[in-house]
Amino acid sequence: MKNVLIDSDVILDYFIDREPFAEHAAKVISLCDSNEIRGFVTPVMYSNVYYILRNIASHAQVIDKLYKLSTFTEVLVIDKNIIMQSLKSGFRDFEDALQNYSAESHKKIDVILTRNVKDYKQSSLAVMTPEQYLKARKADL
Repeated sequence: MKNVLIDSDVILDYFIDREPFAEHAAKVISLCDSNEIRGFVTPVMYSNVYYILRNIASHAQVIDKLYKLSTFTEVLVIDKNIIMQSLKSGFRDFEDALQNYSAESHKKIDVILTRNVKDYKQSSLAVMTPEQYLKARKADL
């Protein structure tokens, strides 16, 4: 499970240091930064994280954080096909649908990391919290 899609909530846990989730989010980010795993995000994540962080930090500070994130994560594509799949899906959260179908279409994503596992119950991919992922990864090593 080396290719992971990181949901917005995990990125926010890391940037905002939200307890009790920040520690596991930071470990996932650290694994990405050290190239032990490949972290993927979507354009939607950038938009959501910018919007939320902008309420607590300056534009320049938020842009700096997002820039640093871009140095060790890859951005998946969201095209019309993914939008159409998401619109027709049974996902209750449109953002989650976009992220899910973007990850599914990539064909190499092993797991979606999110705190909202229940929101991805229709996914064909494995879905875990960062804590669950780190435990599973440790067991595999």
